Amino acid sequence: MAEIKYDIKETISVLSEGSKGWTKELNLVSWNDREPKYDIREWSEDHEKMRKGVTFTLSELQALKAALNELQDLD
Repeated sequence: MAEIKYDIKETISVLSEGSKGWTKELNLVSWNDREPKYDIREWSEDHEKMRKGVTFTLSELQALKAALNELQDLD
């Protein structure tokens, strides 16, 4: 399996922290030297290991924000 290159350009928010030190974060990440995308996933303390996550372009993140703003349960 090919090595995945990543560069965390900006940590926007730590959403939660697990008992073993892993944190779920919203970051701006460049994957394989590509344009950075917004990314939500769990990271080890040293950011050397990661779990599966999801990435968003700016327009996708804006659409998600609009959808979340419509949810009544979040008020």
